[in-house]
Amino acid sequence: MDAADVERTLRACEDALTERERVDLSSLGFWKAVSAAKRDPQLVARYGERIARIDRAAFERTVRLRFPAALGVAVDLAGAAVGIGLMALTFTGSPATAPFWALHPWKELMFLAGMGAVIGTTHTLAHWIVGRLAGIRFTHWFTVPPAKPQPGFKIDYASYLRTPAAARAWMHASGAIVTKVVPFAAYPFALSAGLEPWAIWVVLGVGVLQLVTDALFSVRASDWKKFRREIRLAG
Repeated sequence: MDAADVERTLRACEDALTERERVDLSSLGFWKAVSAAKRDPQLVARYGERIARIDRAAFERTVRLRFPAALGVAVDLAGAAVGIGLMALTFTGSPATAPFWALHPWKELMFLAGMGAVIGTTHTLAHWIVGRLAGIRFTHWFTVPPAKPQPGFKIDYASYLRTPAAARAWMHASGAIVTKVVPFAAYPFALSAGLEPWAIWVVLGVGVLQLVTDALFSVRASDWKKFRREIRLAG
């Protein structure tokens, strides 16, 4: 796809957005134009902002549950802090003097709930941190239940296209990496907290399960698919 093809495609997308409330950008060739721009810095310089405006307009018409990106960062940070706090509370006191939440089975349930909170919040937070360090901006924090209930950050496509492909790739991979690290990092703390064996096995099982699901599914439809797509462009 050359510059003339990109121009025609973007114009068709803009016309469709003017005429209709909802637009299927894929059927209009929008993502083929984006792919062409990724391979040609001149196309990024010429069409990057325009691509971002089209992408954002289509997003805002489709996604209703959207909020400022700053709110998402605040919620993720607060959620991670709460999760860490829940796990820390399981270390409180000796059995004779400990509060009820530091006794079995409450401490196991609290530890696992805290770990789940850390996993859920640090996944999206990692995308945001690595992306911002690479120069990628984010416009919204959003969720699309029931299809995609886990909240995520919407990228600004102009800044995304200006970012080197390798950096884009690692931004996509960062959430998946952090998600896999958390259960195994939590394992020694679970041992130190004196959790029952079943809970320790759950901690390890969550880590192993995530590795398996990544190998089977994420490489085809999620973060690792995007990582592979961008890392090929970097090569």
